[in-house]
Amino acid sequence: MYPPSIQKLIDLFSKFPTVGPRTASRFVFYLVEKSKEEVDKLVVAILDLKKNVKLCKLCFNPFEGEGELCEICSNPARDKSLLCIIEKETDLLVIEKTKKYKGLYFILGGTVSRLKKADIEKLRTKESEERVKNHPEIKEIIIAVNPTTEGEATALYLERLLKPLNLPAGRQVIKTTRLGRGLPVGGELEYADEETLGSALEGRK
Repeated sequence: MYPPSIQKLIDLFSKFPTVGPRTASRFVFYLVEKSKEEVDKLVVAILDLKKNVKLCKLCFNPFEGEGELCEICSNPARDKSLLCIIEKETDLLVIEKTKKYKGLYFILGGTVSRLKKADIEKLRTKESEERVKNHPEIKEIIIAVNPTTEGEATALYLERLLKPLNLPAGRQVIKTTRLGRGLPVGGELEYADEETLGSALEGRK
């Protein structure tokens, strides 16, 4: 058994996404070897993160600055008729780099695995419904999730959730599309090259 201080930090690092106990222990022993000044810098950076970074109230993209909206949601030049639903923050950055999408975003916060209730409850599904209901300018929803088994299950769930929404009388039916082919099955948007992802955006259907 490791000393309590080491084990406690290993347990905390193990809660990070994709980080297991072995990797977590490497992180901890890396910190053990560092000077107090270097560790203090890390501590201050984490505290600054929690102090300065907030989530956009519309898309949940983390940002720094005044107000409640991120730079994208507050930009009047963005096409408010398009809403792109993505799994995580890094997907937003990848899509922005293609420079082929000028609409708005909504970060779902993950995927569902075989539509398990526990997975669904972790996602911002209710928030996505409210976003669509409360913004009549939305004409198309692009479901841009990873072409994985979990991504496919998530896309199907979102389509079933958003298509039958009880929209106000007279409001145009919202079109729901998904990324076109070109992305490798089982891959992730985060690692797709800009040209391939841009083509998938343009070829959505």
